[in-house]
Amino acid sequence: MGAHVRELVQKQSYWFIIEGPRRRKGKGITTMRALVLDGGVALKEVPMPKRAPGEALIRVLTAGICNTDIELQKGYMHFSGILGHEFVGMVEDCDNPALKGKRVVGEINCVCHRCAYCQMEMPHHCLDRTVLGIQNRNGAFAEYLTLPEENLHLAPNSIRDDVVVFAEPTAAAFRITEQIPVANNDQIVVLGDGKLGQLVAQVLWNYSKNLVCVGRHAWKLDLLRSSGIPVALQSEPIERGADIVVDCTGSPGGFPRALELVRPEGTIILKTTVAQPTAIELSIPVVDEVRILGSRCGPFRPALEALTLGTVNVTPMITESYPLSDAVQALKRAEAPDVMKVLLHM
Repeated sequence: MGAHVRELVQKQSYWFIIEGPRRRKGKGITTMRALVLDGGVALKEVPMPKRAPGEALIRVLTAGICNTDIELQKGYMHFSGILGHEFVGMVEDCDNPALKGKRVVGEINCVCHRCAYCQMEMPHHCLDRTVLGIQNRNGAFAEYLTLPEENLHLAPNSIRDDVVVFAEPTAAAFRITEQIPVANNDQIVVLGDGKLGQLVAQVLWNYSKNLVCVGRHAWKLDLLRSSGIPVALQSEPIERGADIVVDCTGSPGGFPRALELVRPEGTIILKTTVAQPTAIELSIPVVDEVRILGSRCGPFRPALEALTLGTVNVTPMITESYPLSDAVQALKRAEAPDVMKVLLHM
């Protein structure tokens, strides 16, 4: 283990690996460790990022591995560089003195403020955007990253790193409630029992109790069942005619299944990104006048509030945690069928 000191601590139902201080610490650091995707993935020593004016240099504390990180390895977005977009970290340097030394999470879209979509107040669709760890911007599976100060949100002191690191995917779940009204009597089906499906089900459960989450893994569904959220295996019969169906399957089969379950003039929300091309049947949504909405990044304020209040409970979702030195192994483990959420501690 060299100069690294690890302490293995059992906490609740999962394990943390906490890595001790590294020898390179303090001012004058010119390189850092990072998990880099360039054909394959490898832990490398890379140059420290340099912040631009208006950006913050952030020391990453904890990062979460997302299905998007796995899809990027398969060619999604043709990305190369440092992976990772879910993080919590400490601001080391910035222009705004009020941010320095603060623990923060961050929105992943970095925008130009000049293009047509930015002028239309649609910055998430900025024509010149970069996206943390996804599109033309190095990400969070590293010791340091940079983001515009305007992207940062203070992490509440009352919640731990391993909880607040879920802010970005929880915000993505709340995007649905920005896009469509969700009534307390709406019949909702969430397809997919993975990380995003779990968060979407918990968020929408706070809006309507007529909800069921459908998945392939009994043990994953049990996490939701323990919170009182109805669940069903995909092999079980599901009542058709849902007002809202949310596809979080990460599979090409999710959208056809959503078409089977949604009512005429109902809404399908697509939260899934799939690397491979997908054929879809267009006649059914035309005849049934089904509204189909893509849904991506969302608001951080309600996400942080839900994580603070516990109305979205992420702790049971954490399966394993690894130090950055074991990031390659962590990424492989995140693909395993017996794993839910894997975290990296820097």
